[in-house]
Amino acid sequence: MARIAVARRVFKTLAAIAALGFAYVAYVYLTLPDVRSLADTNPTTTAFMELRVREAERAGRKFQIRHRWVPYNQISANLRRAVIVTEDAAFFDHDGIDLNELKASLEKNWEEGQVLRGGSTITQQLAKNLYLSESRNPMRKVTELLIARRLEAALTKRRIFEIYLNMIEWGDGIFGCEAAARAYFGGPCASLNVNQAALLAGAIINPRVHSPAKPTRRLLRRQQIIIRRMGIKEEAPPPETPLPMPVDQTPPEPPPPPVPQPFPKPPGFN
Repeated sequence: MARIAVARRVFKTLAAIAALGFAYVAYVYLTLPDVRSLADTNPTTTAFMELRVREAERAGRKFQIRHRWVPYNQISANLRRAVIVTEDAAFFDHDGIDLNELKASLEKNWEEGQVLRGGSTITQQLAKNLYLSESRNPMRKVTELLIARRLEAALTKRRIFEIYLNMIEWGDGIFGCEAAARAYFGGPCASLNVNQAALLAGAIINPRVHSPAKPTRRLLRRQQIIIRRMGIKEEAPPPETPLPMPVDQTPPEPPPPPVPQPFPKPPGFN
């Protein structure tokens, strides 16, 4: 009888926890942001921008956000490819959540006993940057997943990627690819070459530590790995064209005049 009583108490406890969990998820879902306006309206701020402003105010330091929006077709194809192979190779195939990567992340974190691997897709990262925080609280992760699904339902992949590249943090006060390209390389995002794009993509992991302006050894290693993943080989130099043979500009000498015979043969001489 005692065992039955214990089992009942355990069952009631688990049922209560499940009910609370369901209620929390339902509450989160009902209070999620409406992302549909992002289909045709460019965001002007993010949760991360506002967080950095508050941090600077608390520290009593000046802080200025550098940000400039550029349309998708003005974002370097090199950067788009570099970010895809670095952050989310399956971006155009999943629906906002990469289950294989998420499983690998959970297994790795369980083995190590701490959160070491994020497993976030580009859509999840965008959800976090726009609406959430840096917290790794499991409940925050649930919210991130729900927002990611809403983004995928409301927006095209191209639009999600466009907003992501324009709004993510790329350094202290630097947000978006255009501001990053101008800050680090002195030119527009559209003109980024392969090396520059790979350096920017490699810095996304922690842009406040790994600056493309002064790349660490780790960032330089990541840059080379990203270039290899991009499948871009260094172009071979064009073959050397042999130089033409020099032309002798000296005019040819005229042939010598014929020398007359001193003793011409008389007519009829045999």
